[in-house]
Amino acid sequence: MRIFDPHIHMTSRTTDDYQAMYDAGVRALVEPSFWLGQPRTSPASFFDYFDALLGWEPFRASQYGIAHHCTLALNPKEANDPRCTPVLDALPRYLVKDSVVAVGEIGYDSMTPAEDHALAAQLQLAADHALPALVHTPHRDKLAGLHRTIDVIRESNLSPEFVLLDHLNETTVKAATDSGCWAGFSIYPDTKMDEDRMVTILQNHGTEKILVNSAADWGKSDPLKTRKVADAMLKAGFTEDDVDQVLWRNPVAFYGQSGRLQLDVLTPDPLHEGNSILRGGE
Repeated sequence: MRIFDPHIHMTSRTTDDYQAMYDAGVRALVEPSFWLGQPRTSPASFFDYFDALLGWEPFRASQYGIAHHCTLALNPKEANDPRCTPVLDALPRYLVKDSVVAVGEIGYDSMTPAEDHALAAQLQLAADHALPALVHTPHRDKLAGLHRTIDVIRESNLSPEFVLLDHLNETTVKAATDSGCWAGFSIYPDTKMDEDRMVTILQNHGTEKILVNSAADWGKSDPLKTRKVADAMLKAGFTEDDVDQVLWRNPVAFYGQSGRLQLDVLTPDPLHEGNSILRGGE
């Protein structure tokens, strides 16, 4: 079984997680830039973070046979902080990097005017760079936020085929799929979606243009949820080809629109800027 996790925050995970993911079948992933749980106070802190997603994390992933890509953006929550908004002006120099396969996470948190501006501006950046966009739907007032998001997308220069609407659930899946965008679902231990609910959605809506991710951030989460969804699909009667479509071919098709996916993991370098992931000697 091959698995592509299209949304997982490996900055928050350990090397043990990389090993467990590889053992479960994960061979590729996309790590979106996101809110780290503590407010950032200047654009420079974003730039250090972006550099880590472009360098250190691909290095760590390569040690475990996993191809690492990222998406970069000013996230919705911090779009409300004027100390952070200059990131929008600096993004173009990062969006040309080879391993950047989308603009994201963008979207809404509290649906403020500042978030309206950041979302529209970054959809335009995605269009300017011929990149897809990974869109975060809000955790509160999710359906209203989704409708507002779709309206902004329709007013943008980015085709819905280039947009992944993420963090969906039963209340938002129909509106998302009707919009022509791709539909993403984050599987968590206690919140958002779980494996059984995800299987029901796949039974009701099919397997086309649907992506499943573990997100696996700094809160209670599980980087093996993609494999658990795959196992639940097989148990429910889905075929191995169905599983391959949802867990591999769909994310490859979506992010492949960037023209930048590199799924073959080359022989990893032993060091990154003089550092390794080893402890206690080589």
